[in-house]
Amino acid sequence: MTITRTTAGVYAIAPTPFHPDGSVDYDSIDRLVEAYHQAGVNGLTVLGQLGEAPKLTPEEARKVAERFITASTVPVTVGVSAPGYAAMAALTDTVMSAGASGVMIAPPTSLRTDDQIVTYYRGAAEAIGRDTPFVIQDYPLTFSVIMTPGVIRRIAVENDNAVMLKHEDWPGLEKISQLRAFEAEGTMPRLSILCGNGGTFLDFETERGADGAMTGYCFPEMLVNLVNLAQDGQRDAAHDLFDAHLPLIRYEQQPGIGLAVRKYVLARRGILASEAQRKPAGGLSDTARSEVDYLLERLAARDPAAALPLAHA
Repeated sequence: MTITRTTAGVYAIAPTPFHPDGSVDYDSIDRLVEAYHQAGVNGLTVLGQLGEAPKLTPEEARKVAERFITASTVPVTVGVSAPGYAAMAALTDTVMSAGASGVMIAPPTSLRTDDQIVTYYRGAAEAIGRDTPFVIQDYPLTFSVIMTPGVIRRIAVENDNAVMLKHEDWPGLEKISQLRAFEAEGTMPRLSILCGNGGTFLDFETERGADGAMTGYCFPEMLVNLVNLAQDGQRDAAHDLFDAHLPLIRYEQQPGIGLAVRKYVLARRGILASEAQRKPAGGLSDTARSEVDYLLERLAARDPAAALPLAHA
């Protein structure tokens, strides 16, 4: 099953598990996939920014992607971002042959003008093959590349295989509204819009026209339930659920330690064998761990699905 311009729901951004010695923990990949399945996600995305993809060798990246694809019963999208098209095309060919649902492409940080961005994605769309659907990753806070709604429209119009936007601009609610307005007026084909940023604005993003989430918050059950409640028109219930999780979402979004928080919680939940990251990496102090533990205790009192050990909605 491949991603399309109508794909909706929650695609969980999966971290890459490591042993304390820095080697890849493939057994934890299997547990992670099972936990995502039980949480009810619609798909997975691997080898993204928080998947520590730049720290993997090309062979490790292939093996990690293939392990996720083999273990999963839901579609798996794979990050294939690379400075050059050759490496991108090679990894794309490998993961699509293994059964991936599509690939995700982030812009190089060197891009500055609208034309440079559009030209880059035109070349990427050709390099991976026009029959390979891809996700445009719009994350200016990390990549320092500003994609206006007009630029995204140009990419979607020029490339039939550009089927999804991973929306992570901040502030970005008006961008979602503008893109949906382009679609309504017929000047832009529909894109699936799944939102990142740890779910920080998911409560209103769904109301602005987003189709769901593509992010790695450590309780994917919440993301799934929120999207379902929003789709059912249960606005107050969706916001109540979001409000219960917001303190932990906020804590997890801290630059530099966000992944450490996420892996710590996933280890606390019994999903990852270790909270280890591959070096160089930031870690948590004992004080930070105690703060996260406190947030987990408070969250469990408001959302029983967040109780430890692993519980499912």
